[in-house]
Formats: sequence, C-alpha cells, structure tokens
Amino acid sequence: MPFSQLACYITSTQATVQLRLAMSYSHTWDDSDSLSLLFAVLILETTVPTIALRESGFTRTSHRSTMNIQYFLELYEAGYRDFVGIQLAGADLAHHILVEVDLSRSNLKGTNLSRSFLTQAVLVGAKGNWANFSFAKMSEANLAGADFTKASFRGAFLVQANLHQTQLSGADLCYVNLRNANLCGANLCGANLSGANLRGANLREANLAWAHLTGVRLSGADLDRTCLSAVNLEGAWLNGVDLSGLDLSGVNLKDAKLNGANLDHTNLSAANLSHTTMRGVSMVGANLCNANLTGAVVWHGNLDEVNLSRADLTRAHLGEASLRSACVEGTEFTESVLPTEARSYLYAAVHGETRWTRRPAKETLDHSLFIDRLLT
Repeated sequence: MPFSQLACYITSTQATVQLRLAMSYSHTWDDSDSLSLLFAVLILETTVPTIALRESGFTRTSHRSTMNIQYFLELYEAGYRDFVGIQLAGADLAHHILVEVDLSRSNLKGTNLSRSFLTQAVLVGAKGNWANFSFAKMSEANLAGADFTKASFRGAFLVQANLHQTQLSGADLCYVNLRNANLCGANLCGANLSGANLRGANLREANLAWAHLTGVRLSGADLDRTCLSAVNLEGAWLNGVDLSGLDLSGVNLKDAKLNGANLDHTNLSAANLSHTTMRGVSMVGANLCNANLTGAVVWHGNLDEVNLSRADLTRAHLGEASLRSACVEGTEFTESVLPTEARSYLYAAVHGETRWTRRPAKETLDHSLFIDRLLT
C-alpha cells in the first residue's frame, strides 16, 4: 500500500489502533508495504495534533468545545497528554488511568474522577466546582490556582501535591492524605478536613477559618500566618507544631495532642482545651483568659507570664510546670495538680472570684494538690 493512500486513511481517532492491528498481521503484506505501514504509524504518533486531530476538529483552539469522553480516552491511550483548556464538565471519568495528563485551565465542573489515577497530573487553573475526586490517586499532582469550591476529595491521595493558592472553600477533604503537600495561600474556608493527614504540609498564609479539623494530623506542618479563626480542632494531632502568635481565640481543641508544641504569645482566650495533652508545651506570654483547661495535662509545660485570668483548671495536671509571673485572677484550681515551687507565688498572686462557681479563687487553690515532682 503506498504511503499516500495511508495518509488519506489517517482521519479517524482509531487510526493508530487499526494500523497497529494491521501490523500484527504483517505476513499478508510484502516487505515494502510493512515498511510503509511502520513509517505511517510513526508519522501518525508524532503528528496526531496536526493531522488526525485537525481532521476531526480537535486543535489547541478547539479545546473549548465539549469533547466526547470516548474520544478523549482514545487520545490519551494513543499517548496524547496535552488537553489544556478542554471542556469536560459533568463527564464521568471514574476509575480511569490518567497519569501525567495536562488538564490546565480545563472545565471540570461536576466531573466525576473518583478512584481515578491522576499521579503527576497538571490541573493548574482548572475550574472544578462540585467535581468528585474521592479516593483518587493524585500524588505529586499540580493543582495550583485551581478552583475546586465545594468539590469532594474524600479519601484522596495527594501526597506532595501542589495546591498553592487553590480554592477549596466548602470542599470535602475528609480523610485525605496531604502529607508534605504545598497548601501555601490556599483557601480552605469552611472545608471539612476531618481525619485528614497534613503532616509536614505547608499551610503558610492559608485560610482555614470555620474549617472542620477534628482528628486531623498536623505534626510538622507549617502554620505561619495561617488563619485558624473558629476552627474545630477537637482530637487533632498538633505535636511539635509552631502555633506561636496565632489567634486561636474560641477555638475547640478538646482532646487535642499538643505535646512539645509552641504556643508562645498565642491568643487562646475562651478556647476549649479540656482534656488536651500538652506535655512539654511552651506557652510563654499566651492569653488563656476564660479558657477551659478542665482535665488538661501540661506536665513540664512553660507557662511563664501566661494569662490565666478566669480560666478553669479543674482537675488539670501541671506537674513540674513553670508558672512564673502568671496572671491568676479569678482562676479555678479545684482538684488540680500543681508544682510545689509555684505554691508561694500562686497564693500571693491569686485573687478575685472564679468565673462559673463564683467562689473565691484562693479557696479553690486550697482544694488543689501540690507535688514536688512527677512519679514515674
């Protein structure tokens, strides 16, 4: 078959597949025909965007029209990866393998990509409101600047993914794995990240206001200048995290793990820290006014110059903690465990009435226990 005839044949999206099938039965061709066929396949695979795709209307300028899903998948199988600006709104692409695909600036609104493989995929600037990426494999994917408002990433694998300045407000990110991911400047306002793994993630200047972070793992995460207003961090793992200077007023940290965390000069006024574990925490100059520390464990903690006015330390354990120059006006100490070395200072400094029981604060100090050191 002359190559000129083969070139005319290269007009359908299935041309590559058909030519390869023909080659598998090359015994029906003579040597010159086989060579011509092989050459045609090579030409086709390197000129898909300019021959087969142009013939069927798929060019860089025609990406904006909605593409047939089967056609899209056939092009991907043929080795084509550049789908910049494609229209896939509402498409069902669940369970498909789309590794290293480039969907930058594409329309993915309402698209179903659940349980798909999108490792190292590029979705920069894509529009994916209400899209479904639940349980998708997206490690090292690039989603920078994309809009995934109200999208679902439940259970997705996004280890080392780039979500720099990505819009994720109201998104479902429950149990997502974002370990070592870049979320610098991302908008996660109102997002649900319950049970998410954010260990080592970069959350600098990210907006997490009103986000649900119950049971989230944030150990080693960078929270510099992160907005955490009114977030729910109940049961969160924050061991070793630097939260110094942040505004966490009114935040729910019940049952959280804050061992070795840095809370120096952090605003925790009216925060719920009941039953938190804060061994070795540093809270120098922190504001804990009206905070609830019922049953909290603050062994070996540094609470120098901390503001504990009208805070509730009922049954809190502060064994071997430092409380130099702490403000204890109206502080509740009933059944708390306190270091013996702080006894003289606390009795001299405590005054006023407690917030809830309206009892003299010094009287509650009489019902606390002072110990020299922790028993091991």
